[in-house]
Amino acid sequence: MERTATGTFTVQMTPQGAPDTADGVTLGQMALHKEFAGDLTGSGQGVMLTAMTAEDGSAGYVAVERVSGTLHGLSGSFVLQHTGHMDRGAQQLTIMVVAGSGSGALTGMRGSFALEVVGDEHRYSLTYSLPAP
Repeated sequence: MERTATGTFTVQMTPQGAPDTADGVTLGQMALHKEFAGDLTGSGQGVMLTAMTAEDGSAGYVAVERVSGTLHGLSGSFVLQHTGHMDRGAQQLTIMVVAGSGSGALTGMRGSFALEVVGDEHRYSLTYSLPAP
């Protein structure tokens, strides 16, 4: 049975090393730290790789983060995989739970994560399923 968790999160991105620029593209790496509130409470730690192009509004990123905490009262952790792409301002973002990454009461978790930024607030919607007990 699918469930949906909603809430907000804060995020800190810390550059890791100097960016590498060549041929109009800048590659970078960031450490991620998130704090989740709402139906999911806990924290996320991860790494993001970025490619910023010279074309206005065009870039790409990939990230992997481990989320640890409590989801609808169930304690454990899981991993999210991000793939983001911008083409002259048109955005595509896919964030999925990595199959087999769940631990504790979240073992066997599958799902997808959506985010929305409204002003300075980051909101999430996590649609997930767990195996029957």
